[in-house]
Amino acid sequence: EVREFIERDLGEEGLARTVVVVATSDRSSLVRIRAALRAMAIAEWFRDRGNKVMFMMDSVTRLAMAQREVGLAIGEPPTTRGYTPSVFTLLPKFLERCGTSVGEGSITGLITVLVEGDDLNEPISDAVRGILDGHIVLTRRLADRNHFPSIDVLRSISRVANDITDGRQQAAAAMVRSRMASYEEMEDLINLGAYRQGTNPEVDDAIAAKPKIDQYTKQSREQGFDFAQVRKQLVELVGGK
Repeated sequence: EVREFIERDLGEEGLARTVVVVATSDRSSLVRIRAALRAMAIAEWFRDRGNKVMFMMDSVTRLAMAQREVGLAIGEPPTTRGYTPSVFTLLPKFLERCGTSVGEGSITGLITVLVEGDDLNEPISDAVRGILDGHIVLTRRLADRNHFPSIDVLRSISRVANDITDGRQQAAAAMVRSRMASYEEMEDLINLGAYRQGTNPEVDDAIAAKPKIDQYTKQSREQGFDFAQVRKQLVELVGGK
């Protein structure tokens, strides 16, 4: 996976402005923890010199597992699902290092969390969700339908969205989410043919909008869109111009 990421996803252009720190899962727990801390220290070095840094980590769950191994080895008591207290001390200390500094530099973290058994309330995802500014939830249900990226829009959220978008975009996003929620609530009845058109105008609108919303939320690896394009398509999706 590491070689594939470096050669296919980064390429020469990406590598020219990227630092890659690797510690695979077969390495010792101390090496895995040290790799995460070293990567964050490098990101902070660039941020403190006024750079805007994208910090990508896969995954914070493996960092937590490594810390759990260390904690158990030194005699810490296991708590929820075997995680030791030091795990929940490490996570905020580590993740809060992202963000802005005194100068113009910043670190934007894009950090994956592995969820055990699709349980979004398992200890690590629950702890991380309370620290970060938002979360993007990927689901097997959408992946099984060949819907990629398999983002569950209704269960994903950003706490800073209202600070970086205008009112028009916020209204359009709220309308799309409302239609997606209406469709999801009635999906079983719709699939069974038990819903009669005209019973609920909101559901009727949701059914009519479903194909366009699905198309909007899909994207192949080869496609690319800038922010202005995405915003324009979102507004058009709800009938705006």
